[in-house]
Amino acid sequence: MRHLDIKLLRTLVVFAKTGSFSQTAVMLHKTQSAITHQMHRLQEALGITIFEKKGRMLMLSDEGVRLVRYANQVLVLNDEVFRIFKDKQLQGTLNLGAPHDVVESLLPAILRYISTILPQISVKTYIERGPTLMEKLDSGELDMTIATRFDQDMQGLVLRRSPTVWLCASDYVYDSKNALPLILADGVSMYKDMALAALQQAQVPWEITQSVSTLVNIKALVRAGFGVTPRSIDLLTQDMRTLGVEDGLPSLPDVIYYLWIRPNTTSTLAQQTYHYIQRDWKLLGTTM
Repeated sequence: MRHLDIKLLRTLVVFAKTGSFSQTAVMLHKTQSAITHQMHRLQEALGITIFEKKGRMLMLSDEGVRLVRYANQVLVLNDEVFRIFKDKQLQGTLNLGAPHDVVESLLPAILRYISTILPQISVKTYIERGPTLMEKLDSGELDMTIATRFDQDMQGLVLRRSPTVWLCASDYVYDSKNALPLILADGVSMYKDMALAALQQAQVPWEITQSVSTLVNIKALVRAGFGVTPRSIDLLTQDMRTLGVEDGLPSLPDVIYYLWIRPNTTSTLAQQTYHYIQRDWKLLGTTM
């Protein structure tokens, strides 16, 4: 009886998304030669040509494109069987934290994925500032949290790397002859620290005209034209625009969003949910 190796199909699907054996190897934590060997095995098993060269590029052949469609269907069914029969015992509530910045971007994608892969569990979300989320994760109030803070002693994965930009109202007029009016979060703030450091190094005059406690207030003040704020580009909406080097402002470091799981958790629900996200996110993230 002939059958296909699921691992080979997974590798093919990853290649279809990356278009590169080297990137596929990185995503699957394998060597490039191992990926090449897997694809040779798949071609030999089916007796077809999956790849073809176009110039220097190795691309999917027409048969390869057809195979990817079937591979996706096989993988969906395979994973669904395991979820239904292996994970049906998982019950309960997952406590998930997220900063305000990602409420309209990363958080919905995470929630949608969890509801698809583990529909029998419920998720309770906590929207807080980053430092508060990390404290709640450490104390056990949260099972997992999205955060921009890095901790080498914790288990986590990178969800997204986003540019940090200077945001202002779409009709805001910045006069570089005057001090840059900043709208910043009060208390501890990564964005405040990086912005002030960059402005000081670039010798751009600035003043904090508004210091507020919530992102909702920051966005309202920016939209009203009261000044400029440094934030992830995820916050950019149609009624805002960005300022940059051409306006005399320094560039800012990218912000990295991580998903952290509670240290030393004994929750099977949290561990299994994290495992699935860790397994699939590199593929899911490319479609967002």
